[in-house]
Amino acid sequence: MKKISILPLAALMGLSSLANAAFEVELGNESSIKFGGYLKADFRSVSGDVPYRPFWIASGATSGDAKQSEFSARETRFNLTYRHGNVSAFLEMDFYGSDGSDAVVSNFDPRLRHAIIKYENWTLGQTWSTFMPLAAIPEAADFGGPHVGLVFIRQSQIRYTNGGLELALENPNTTGASENDDFIPDMVARYTFKGDWGQLGIAGLVKHVDSEGVNETAVAGNVYGKFMIGRDDLRFQYNFGESGRYVAPGISTDVVMDSEGNAVLEETTAFEVAYRHFWNDNLRSTIYYGKAETDVEDEERIHWGLNLFTNLTPKLTVGAEVGNYEVADSGAESDYLQFSAKYSF
Repeated sequence: MKKISILPLAALMGLSSLANAAFEVELGNESSIKFGGYLKADFRSVSGDVPYRPFWIASGATSGDAKQSEFSARETRFNLTYRHGNVSAFLEMDFYGSDGSDAVVSNFDPRLRHAIIKYENWTLGQTWSTFMPLAAIPEAADFGGPHVGLVFIRQSQIRYTNGGLELALENPNTTGASENDDFIPDMVARYTFKGDWGQLGIAGLVKHVDSEGVNETAVAGNVYGKFMIGRDDLRFQYNFGESGRYVAPGISTDVVMDSEGNAVLEETTAFEVAYRHFWNDNLRSTIYYGKAETDVEDEERIHWGLNLFTNLTPKLTVGAEVGNYEVADSGAESDYLQFSAKYSF
């Protein structure tokens, strides 16, 4: 990480832009700006009964004999951190906004990922949900890995952190209903135990649903962990309850219709497990498996992957991944192959 004074900044700006290296600008008066992110180039090929997606989520779309390959750099992201004393602000964007056109210039729109303010024990703004255990997400070429077994959601919130304890009020948003009364914030509590051995945690979610004649309190939870085995690591999470949009994005909504046509809360059970092995200092592989099932709509999604990564330089990573995504309730699946190169700065 480079640190440069504001005084010679003008002279160094041209050099830093050519060097493609992260740098931090010391502004004086306990203030600094740090620039970061990465550029990622992917080649992805999908073949089977499930149509192409740039990364798998738990959606149930199927088609006959779908084949597609695509080059993309949409996962590329840029971020900015500003610090002044014990206050910091973080902003990050990528290019998974609205789809552009591959026909001529591949113009994909930027998308806001994170925009947060941190002050002492408080976090305010848009970032990963407190219900989402980041440590359980495996290294993968497919963006995010096995979404089918993961909590995966970013939203605006206010969070209090004290050691391993995190408490948050988060944005309410009921899905699956035409009329929503999203008045009471979603409430999340999480506690994480950490040590040289890794980490282990538990989280709970409580949200009020007042839509389509449903006026109930939904409750969900997860258990997660990352255990160090020498340099290797084992990651997992298990999700249960009426999690709705929080878990296995695309598989279901908060409110669904049962067999008698009544609006009810959906229950989702999902899990993922991943093991990463280091073959040497730079070469490593991860094998992962994720699965999600819903109770009322009886949907089932499965995703597994196996990859190999290495660092050509400390900041340049290249790798390949093979895997399979299955819409088990429809008897459809697709295989995929993905090559990736990522330069972090």
